[in-house]
Amino acid sequence: MKISARNRLAGIVRRIQPGAVNAEVTLEIAPGIEVVSIVTNDAVEELALTVGERAYAVIKASSVMIGIDD
Repeated sequence: MKISARNRLAGIVRRIQPGAVNAEVTLEIAPGIEVVSIVTNDAVEELALTVGERAYAVIKASSVMIGIDD
């Protein structure tokens, strides 16, 4: 896979929760650490995503903000 995004997190698909239009896909990127993405049901089908398979969370953003509690 070649893409321009710098932030690629490899993981294992742990859950796919389909909805009416979109699905919530959970990747475990390290033991106990998960990333959740909302993608279309069509994307789940086109990528042939299945629980237990390897996949990547690809993050492309111009800025990521950090905050703290006061």
